[in-house]
Amino acid sequence: MRKTKRYPVSDANSLWHIYQTVPFFKVVKNFIVIQAARYTPFLGMKNWMYRTFLRMKIGEKCSFALMVMPDIMFPEKISVGRNTVIGYNTTILAHEYLIKEYRLGSVIIGDEVMIGANTTILPGVEIGDGAVISAGTLVHKDVPPGAFVGGNPMQLIYTKEEMEKRLEPPAE
Repeated sequence: MRKTKRYPVSDANSLWHIYQTVPFFKVVKNFIVIQAARYTPFLGMKNWMYRTFLRMKIGEKCSFALMVMPDIMFPEKISVGRNTVIGYNTTILAHEYLIKEYRLGSVIIGDEVMIGANTTILPGVEIGDGAVISAGTLVHKDVPPGAFVGGNPMQLIYTKEEMEKRLEPPAE
């Protein structure tokens, strides 16, 4: 199970309780910053916007591709390590609004991680250093350091050790 905190709700589905969980003007500000950053071609400016206005933890030389969508309500729960690449149109969620509850969880992305385009990362997930996430993956559980994963649902394709073995030059 992912590392999320659960908050039960009564009567209507949890999305009807949205402004009891997050202030309206915070969502408006985050929306404006995220939309501006999604189209900004300047990586340094994008990282500055995320750090300054959204309080995200962003490592040095981190690269968010065009159209990346960080969580609009709880971006401060997202942490991205140094020299990481987040591919085109990736969504990083730190919340889930369900029928009878909503859940919040931090997303921790390690150093030198490669995340392919159109990936969705769910709340409460940790992606280890050096991991590679294939394009179009639904990351619904932790990814070990150095692993190569992909698919929907996400599957382990190679471990760090298997990957290193494949990259070794042949013995003579």
